Amino acid sequence: MQKTFTIKTLGQCGFDNPRKHGAISDEYIPVYVSEEFMKACGNASENDAATLYFQEAGPREKIFFEPEKTKVAIVTCGGLCPGLNDVIRSIVMELWHGYGVRDIIGIPYGLEGFIPKKYGHKLIGLTPDVVSTIYMLGGTILGSSRGAQNFDEIADFLNEKGINLLFVLGGDGTMKAAKAISTAVKEHGLTLSVIGIPKTIDNDINFVEQSFGFATAVDEATKAIAAAHTEAVGMNNGIGIVKLMGRESGFIAAHAAVSLSLVNFVLIPEVRFALHGEGGLLPALEERLAKRHHAVIVVAEGAGQYLMQETGQKDSSGNIILQDIGGYLQKEIKAYFREKDFPVVIKYIDPSYMVRAVPANAHDRVYCGFLGRLAVDAGMSGKTEMVVSKLMGRFVHLPFELVTKQRRKLDIASHYWHSVLAATGQGHLKGML
Repeated sequence: MQKTFTIKTLGQCGFDNPRKHGAISDEYIPVYVSEEFMKACGNASENDAATLYFQEAGPREKIFFEPEKTKVAIVTCGGLCPGLNDVIRSIVMELWHGYGVRDIIGIPYGLEGFIPKKYGHKLIGLTPDVVSTIYMLGGTILGSSRGAQNFDEIADFLNEKGINLLFVLGGDGTMKAAKAISTAVKEHGLTLSVIGIPKTIDNDINFVEQSFGFATAVDEATKAIAAAHTEAVGMNNGIGIVKLMGRESGFIAAHAAVSLSLVNFVLIPEVRFALHGEGGLLPALEERLAKRHHAVIVVAEGAGQYLMQETGQKDSSGNIILQDIGGYLQKEIKAYFREKDFPVVIKYIDPSYMVRAVPANAHDRVYCGFLGRLAVDAGMSGKTEMVVSKLMGRFVHLPFELVTKQRRKLDIASHYWHSVLAATGQGHLKGML
């Protein structure tokens, strides 16, 4: 299969790029995408390996916006994630020092910041002095929020403030909102570039090989797993349960488990596991304790939701509010071993909010630097309705339609998942293969 993912532009570029080196063309480059990655991202008809064509990210010889007259806004939406401040810093530094843009504002508290009459949030002026040391902080200096706002009101705000270029940092829902903002500004007759930078520690954005913050989240998750292991081995028949983020995809749980090889069971949303009977988790846990007298279970927050009664309640972003799978497992394990008169000690650790609130590690910091700079290159050259990401080792432009098509999931037929099974020894459990 060959397919070209075209990127929209605002028009002809008429200004020389002040960047004097490294200019590239708008030609679409071939990127070989493996069958495993296609299965995680594509439809059933698109599961074969393919050479796809994407526009390469980087500075262009000509740019669309005149730097001295360009006004830029940056907004961060959704949950916190390591690296948000690093991306903000990279964007501001590149705009200021690379392109000579001097009018940069931060939109406070997500989409709420576009509607000051309702929320009263004050805009934040962004300069190199303001952002120079924010990489040392977790979270985002701009603040964030969840939930949709009126896109016509957002377009009116952008028009009133004379914004030419908007950078939107967020996950799947935020990228859908960015697309809606772009549609609204066009309906209002505005010429404005909307560039997304995909953010989620769950690592589940379609065709984004690795989202920023994921590497840091895995690092932090391993600390919780190590603590759970220490607690488990410190007691006879000790059980450590660690719940990690992963609403629909189990990448953090799987990656963290493989990185330490201290985990005996990994439960993820992509696998429907059973508690009882042949191949059930509880009999396997009993067998593990009988042999080794300790066990560690890592569970993604979205795993096993079918085992519990759904409330149907949704959060402000429209997501179903998940039940606490970690607490549920703790209760079921206690009941199972109590009936067998088999004493166990359970330690339940939920480090989710600690994991996402820390500053980025060195790996993510470098990655965020690239994303911010390349996003500026794209925006200044008039690209719009797209995100910058790394795909198969190449930084490319991806259209909003592609990244919001569906959430990327862990392929349980992949070598990656089989490595998880090998590291944990849980391949005999029901549903794992």
